[in-house]
Amino acid sequence: QVLLVESGGGLVHAGGSLRLSCTASGRADSRYPMGWFRQVPGKERTFVAAITWNGSITSYSDSVRGRFTISRDNAKSTVYLQMNILKPEDTAVYYCAGYTAHNFDIRWVGYWGQGTQVTVSS
Repeated sequence: QVLLVESGGGLVHAGGSLRLSCTASGRADSRYPMGWFRQVPGKERTFVAAITWNGSITSYSDSVRGRFTISRDNAKSTVYLQMNILKPEDTAVYYCAGYTAHNFDIRWVGYWGQGTQVTVSS
């Protein structure tokens, strides 16, 4: 029912910035949250950030709080992740997530993007 497509990943030096975008398509533009997760090979997919439909509530993992900002533009059906002061440990595949409930836990994610690689060099 929902297709999520990410863009904006790439290679950047430590201290640099990237902005990821995720555009949703499908008949129902739901009023559920959207978010971002990341994954390193051989490890679990972990939470990065999430935002409610109207943008009134946001949540961040401790490791990115203060450096990353999540936002959304419902007119464009797009969610963004602005990543500043990037560190080598931010290197991962980043996945856009569409929720199916008003809850930020991963068990309520119903739709995933294909993933976009972010590599931070030192």
